[in-house]
Amino acid sequence: MTVSSSSREAILAAIRMGTATTAKEAGWLHEAYQGLPRTYHHAGSLESEACLSLLVERLREYGAEIAETTPQALPDAIAAQLASTGKRRFAAPAALSSDWLAPGFEWHVDNDLPTDEIEHCEGVLTGAAAAIADSGTIVLHHGPQEGRRLLTLLPDIHVCVLLASQVVETLPEYFRQCIAPPELVTWISGPSATADIEMTRIKGVHGPRSLHVILVHDN
Repeated sequence: MTVSSSSREAILAAIRMGTATTAKEAGWLHEAYQGLPRTYHHAGSLESEACLSLLVERLREYGAEIAETTPQALPDAIAAQLASTGKRRFAAPAALSSDWLAPGFEWHVDNDLPTDEIEHCEGVLTGAAAAIADSGTIVLHHGPQEGRRLLTLLPDIHVCVLLASQVVETLPEYFRQCIAPPELVTWISGPSATADIEMTRIKGVHGPRSLHVILVHDN
């Protein structure tokens, strides 16, 4: 296959633009980026309750378990969700509120837990950074209440506490509220599943096979 000189130059120019290193090149790249057309929807149009209802609908379509509660009743809601899994051995980020660590369960708090200990936990309890209603996506920035990515990938069950005030309708709204881009992000749209092999749906291939979301109406 032959490539014309003009095509080759276009490809090389795109590479140079994408790998700009000098201040002049970086400035030109920034200007070019700012000049890109942005005709997509920058914000949603749903009222708060409708936005939350959409998120719940999307999560249920993905097969996630949903519980709704208030800040005052959150510890009881967490205990109920943990009990509904039928499991007893759970991991948790070190900064998670002690009120969330329901009695009657075996807690493995992540103060640099070894990988094999996390792997033998039956589930994990975390907070969240945000959620996007339009796609039914939970977003983790792996901050103090969300823990390391490893903590949310190895256990079979993920129980995630999400505040209603963290929910936005669209992806652009999420990016707009990020004052500084997080170093690491995990996007969760339902339990882990794939149908890549012979179109057979398999859960838990690259993460928890069960997702429980506790939505806290805090606004």
